[in-house]
Amino acid sequence: MITISLCMIVKNEERILRRCLDSVADLVDEIIIVDTGSSDGTKSIAAEYTASVYDFEWTDDFSAARNFAFSRAGMEYIYSADADEVLDEENRQRFLRLKETLLPEIEIVQMKYGNQLQYNTVYNFDEEYRPKLFKRLREFVWEAPIHEAVRLSPTVYDSDIVIRHLPEGSHSGRDLANFRRHCAEGYRLPKRLHNMYARELLLAGKEEDFLLAADFFAASAEDGTRDGEEVAEACCIAAHAARLAGDTVRFFKYASKVLAGEANSEICCEMGHFYEALEDYEEAAVWYYNAVYETQPVLNIRAGGIEGLEGLIRCYEQLSCPEQVREYGEELIRRTAGEDGKR
Repeated sequence: MITISLCMIVKNEERILRRCLDSVADLVDEIIIVDTGSSDGTKSIAAEYTASVYDFEWTDDFSAARNFAFSRAGMEYIYSADADEVLDEENRQRFLRLKETLLPEIEIVQMKYGNQLQYNTVYNFDEEYRPKLFKRLREFVWEAPIHEAVRLSPTVYDSDIVIRHLPEGSHSGRDLANFRRHCAEGYRLPKRLHNMYARELLLAGKEEDFLLAADFFAASAEDGTRDGEEVAEACCIAAHAARLAGDTVRFFKYASKVLAGEANSEICCEMGHFYEALEDYEEAAVWYYNAVYETQPVLNIRAGGIEGLEGLIRCYEQLSCPEQVREYGEELIRRTAGEDGKR
């Protein structure tokens, strides 16, 4: 049986920390909790479960805090958890079986993150695999009988464990502010974070957030070192921000960049909103239809479904076309029910 260190970083989590720890404390061999500046009873609650409670001065860097927590771990594997995560009894038993049977060559175990859609998180899937259990010390192994090389890619196992994600509220305001701060300081977002910034804006950003991000994504859209996916993401955000600002020239500049290549649902919805605001409902309906039926979303799954269908319904109501309103209304009900069924 392997040994496991639970590592967490927390701040002001007194309402939910016990719920998380009660679901996992007896499954691990060591608990490391790093507090990044709580002003409530979080540290006192943590101390009920472990003597290994550390203070860490917050520097707007989650990686630094998690690296500090990992550095205090002493078991064979490290389980990284957040306070808003819970293992129900079925998945506690799966976790225990994993602990008893995990092969030593496995270096990373992925677990399914659940309940994504129910709480309006910035993800497009109700469940997705995330790396959660990590071998603390990696063993380097030579491979191949000729032209031998050290294996660099980790050995990853996709488990059947599902973690219930039960956030109390959205962290989008905090996250978007952190994105802006690091970009302003000259940090170049890697592809994964570029996608996350754009997606979080579309799913949770307010008008002010888009306007504050407009220059960054406009520059990203012109950045020749970004790949096609990143440029398309940047154009979607830059076009949305331009539409909000009433800048028609910039709006069409970035919308056209996407439409000239591989159009996506997000930019078709932007075109639909643009023409709907001009009360050109026939043209708007064309673009909403394209968003739902002719293209695919790249950032926000709702652009290719619920958002586009709602636009179609509004347009055909204005055009006094009850059959289309009924048809797309029924489709909206089916798609909404399908999304609820995933929750």
